[in-house]
Amino acid sequence: MQQPSAPSIRELSLVEPGAGPYGVTAGPDGALWLTLVHAGEIARLTVDGQLDRYRLDDAASGPMVITTGPDGALWFTRRDHHVGRIATDGTATAFALPSPDAGPYGVTAGPDGALWFTEMNTDRIGRITTDGEVTEYPLPTRGGFPSVITAGPDGALWFTLNQANAIGRLSLDGEATLHPIPTEAAGPVGLTRGTDGALWFVEIGAGQLGRITPDGRIDEFPLPDRAARPHAIVAGLGDGCWFTEWGANRIGHVSPAGEIRDWELPSPASEPHGIAAGPDGALWVALETGAVARVAP
Repeated sequence: MQQPSAPSIRELSLVEPGAGPYGVTAGPDGALWLTLVHAGEIARLTVDGQLDRYRLDDAASGPMVITTGPDGALWFTRRDHHVGRIATDGTATAFALPSPDAGPYGVTAGPDGALWFTEMNTDRIGRITTDGEVTEYPLPTRGGFPSVITAGPDGALWFTLNQANAIGRLSLDGEATLHPIPTEAAGPVGLTRGTDGALWFVEIGAGQLGRITPDGRIDEFPLPDRAARPHAIVAGLGDGCWFTEWGANRIGHVSPAGEIRDWELPSPASEPHGIAAGPDGALWVALETGAVARVAP
């Protein structure tokens, strides 16, 4: 299987440097939706470069990770311990979480018509219905720092445990299973359902990528630059996955067999975070220093 050739990378400097583009997802309306973590805003970006910004109720809310919900709206986590919802017309709602200082971070649409999210500070996974009803499920960890979450190929939720050095699985009834990562202090963060029936994740601490099958088998693949600090990963646009190297200012691709290539971003130290497959056959990357990159394989 061939690796992709060098992609075309174009940066769009659409927001002021302090706004902080962080999370990005493809919306149900054919646009990209981003969190502006430092500005307390959600942004909508069309593939031809038109940007609309929507202020949230609190400029210090810190919107983080964003995903499309089953109700045709965008759902996102907030550093002020809320889960947010924004309709495609810009109408936003916030739902406070039952646990104080929960620290919600990752969020994904589940197979049951609800949204599922991680609580970094409480060792819990949360579930929120589209009308705002929240249920929390405790994990068998202490200080595990659950981070990114995604729906797996087996009808369960899978998530990374950054400080517990494990990948977790949570059934829809709240039963948790943990799979330790072979490399110590790997620091898993980003996670995605791959095109090969497995889940792929990044190890920000070890400078590696990982692959876990639904039965819990883990394989690891070192990056050419072990200090690259990989952060987010996404499947789509053909075979394999694409990922961001936050510490090395690069975008990378891994094939299903574990072959890795990466490419420099145009602006130095641009801090690539979230990455999403767009509706135009390209990848879109949120650069926290104030831009968005379009990567066309």
